[in-house]
Amino acid sequence: EGSFLTLKSERAKMLKSTYAARDETPVEEAVREEAVQGRRMLGELAVSEDVDTHVPELKDAIFCGHLVADLDSIAGALGAAALYGGKPARASEINSETEFALDRWGISLENIPRVEDMLAQAGDSARVCLVDFQQKTQLNGAINENMIVGIIDHHALQSSTIVTQRPIFVDIRPWGSMSSIIAHSFVMQRKPLPKSIAGMLLCAILSDTLNMRSPTTTHWDRKIVSMLVQYCQIEDVNLLCAQQFKAKSHSLTSMDAYALVNGDLKQFKLGHANSPVRVAFAVVETTDANAMLARVHELVPEVVAVRGELSKKSEAPIDCMFLAIVDIVELRTHCIVAGQRERSLATAAGFNSAPIDPAVEKLVGVHTKHLFKMAAGKVSRKADFIPPLTNAVDGGWRPSGLAATGSEANLVDLGQQTQVVVDYEAGTGVGRFVRCSSTDPVR
Repeated sequence: EGSFLTLKSERAKMLKSTYAARDETPVEEAVREEAVQGRRMLGELAVSEDVDTHVPELKDAIFCGHLVADLDSIAGALGAAALYGGKPARASEINSETEFALDRWGISLENIPRVEDMLAQAGDSARVCLVDFQQKTQLNGAINENMIVGIIDHHALQSSTIVTQRPIFVDIRPWGSMSSIIAHSFVMQRKPLPKSIAGMLLCAILSDTLNMRSPTTTHWDRKIVSMLVQYCQIEDVNLLCAQQFKAKSHSLTSMDAYALVNGDLKQFKLGHANSPVRVAFAVVETTDANAMLARVHELVPEVVAVRGELSKKSEAPIDCMFLAIVDIVELRTHCIVAGQRERSLATAAGFNSAPIDPAVEKLVGVHTKHLFKMAAGKVSRKADFIPPLTNAVDGGWRPSGLAATGSEANLVDLGQQTQVVVDYEAGTGVGRFVRCSSTDPVR
């Protein structure tokens, strides 16, 4: 066990010899600089203690993440369920990055059932702990708020935060990933950490922190990553990062505009609770930004149509909707501003702080007018996108007086008067999302 907990060598041996001609990546730097702290935390995992006695209200609870499930919400559900003696669940289907991580660490998706099925089995006795979120807009409709007994999260508390009738367990920390919180809790509770769970938590932290390069990354995320890299015996952490982000971008090339706009979409209420500005913000993270930018002509009308759909379903209209195309290699973000209100609010928030490159302008063509380029390094919805929007609203920005153009209004109507169905290719079983009239039969 001693040799297992000891780094195989000092820095030169930790990094492959082929890396000698380049600088360390942020992940390698974190693994090296926090190696001692990581080893110390590993030592705390050696002693088993019954954690149920500390948090009895989470015993046998269902741990579930947000709608449009991502890797952090799935890994967090798995980790929290293992830590607190509950059962993991998912609020929706998983993405290609999560599929990669599950396969990499030998976990079957069958071990993470849909939350609707688990709630049906549990009946009136169901108790749910939310992981990686605490907003009503991201809550699976099958979960009643009176079922909620806990929240584990790393996001800001905003106007649409869950409200409970009684005190619940809450663990919210300003860290880069919710999975960092879970891994740290394993250490603090002196609970043995299954290797497969550790691997999932590691992948989730790398995902949420963009390989330690996101501005949301904290020193605790760095310590936890160093610990987990040692614990999982990852010899080449850069290879793991590359494989994971390749998987993350792989499915984007075959996704239609509707799936891209809805794939990582969250809704927010900004400003005063009595009269909030309602914003929907979608993010596409990719290693091939040009491939996504070349599809701006598809994405602009879909953003407006989806905004119309969300307004139809919501208790009040969505005032603005944005789609950020994040280049996770160059750490650059282009934001689609589809309508007049979006342009006005994004300008007030400073989203247009950098000029569009001539190559991008040539690629996008006339639709460049719908594109803002953000300052270098602005890549996080939590740290870089929502806060300046909130500041703009707090500073007096309001949507009143900003009427939609005729073409924009037509697209809003398109979203409200159509339905999205899956069109299956004959003989293949492969389907794609298409819009059709609401009166057409579902295919």
